Amino acid sequence: MTVEPDRRPPLDSRVLVDEISLTPDLTLELLRESTSTNQVAADRARAGAPDGLLVVADHQTAGRGRLDRTWETPAGAAITFSLVLRPTVPPASWPWLPLLTGHTVSKALTALGYDSRVKWPNDVLIEGKKVAGILVERIDTETGPAAIVGVGINVSTTAEELPVPTATSLALAHPDLTPTREAVLLGVVAGIREGYDAWQAGGSEAAARLAASYVDHCATVGQDVRVDLPGGTSMTGRAVDVDPDGRLVVETAAGREKVGAGDVVHVVPE
Repeated sequence: MTVEPDRRPPLDSRVLVDEISLTPDLTLELLRESTSTNQVAADRARAGAPDGLLVVADHQTAGRGRLDRTWETPAGAAITFSLVLRPTVPPASWPWLPLLTGHTVSKALTALGYDSRVKWPNDVLIEGKKVAGILVERIDTETGPAAIVGVGINVSTTAEELPVPTATSLALAHPDLTPTREAVLLGVVAGIREGYDAWQAGGSEAAARLAASYVDHCATVGQDVRVDLPGGTSMTGRAVDVDPDGRLVVETAAGREKVGAGDVVHVVPE
């Protein structure tokens, strides 16, 4: 799947429009370039955009990750999109949405032939390296709260173009597979929508199934980890579970500790 950087084609708008139009609960806004699809989607949601608006940028120039980390990719090398969702689940369940997104992205990449896992809370890994980043933001609108689900996936990024050695791309992870950016985008979006709809409609049973499936496919559970906390402190122990609220459970020398995604800076293997 190696493509010369200056010969990467733009996304095929006809393919995307045709495929998205077959899904009644999705509408597409395709941008040639955007600084941040999350910002565009948030603006659209505040203006009244319904659940299911999909904002896709052929090239995102200033993407953001969790804790305002940057997500930068060369033109034509990645897929970047944000999905407007308006969850009706109880507010206490909202912390599961970032985990659900990471889990469903990982499952979609697995369906395309990649050995993908999710690192708590929602980094998507292939062979231990990050291939996709996710940022879920809650915003207030006149018609109620909305969730902006942002996803970026390295598709044909070369080793020289990667920002850090702990990152990878689909092309680097499995050169024999050759999915197009359109195929990756459509497969991932369909996976997120299917998983989200099942979680929304299934009540407590669906939530329990999601939690069990997430733990089974989480690369962090079962590892010895160091959890870096705000203020420069940290704790070490073995990650043993994810609790019903989506918090990572760490067995430390002092006993079991639970941390939420908003409470940590990094979780790294020891």
